Amino acid sequence: MNMKKIFLLIFICFISLKFQAQTAQDSAAIKRVALAYIEAQHTPNPKLMESALHPRMVKRSVFRNKTAQKDFVSEFFAENMIILAETYNIKGDKFPKNPRKEVKLLDVSAKTASVKLLADAWIDYMHIVKINGEWKIINVLWQYNDVSQHE
Repeated sequence: MNMKKIFLLIFICFISLKFQAQTAQDSAAIKRVALAYIEAQHTPNPKLMESALHPRMVKRSVFRNKTAQKDFVSEFFAENMIILAETYNIKGDKFPKNPRKEVKLLDVSAKTASVKLLADAWIDYMHIVKINGEWKIINVLWQYNDVSQHE
């Protein structure tokens, strides 16, 4: 390979990285959004939940209908999650005193991120998008750690 081709290849790689690389600020914002989602459930806070979600967010999981012996996909939407954040842990008995909330960034690009949230009883895989400069959760796919709870 001649020097021109090597230089061009290096230049293209540099430009590609510049446009797709995550910033420390983006990584922190993505983690903040994922934590807001779970913390809004720990200490009932619908406003915090709403701030983390894109209005068209969909949360899905797979459950088994015992009677029909068929799997089905359950769906919740942003509105459901905001109501859940207000009501789910109202008595403070749904989570341990020091709940688990581990966020793993799986992939981050300029406008999209994939995140794995490990909570006490479940795992959430999230797609988070950057819209108008803000990171928002747009998709969640989750399951219980104990898969028998899906039946």
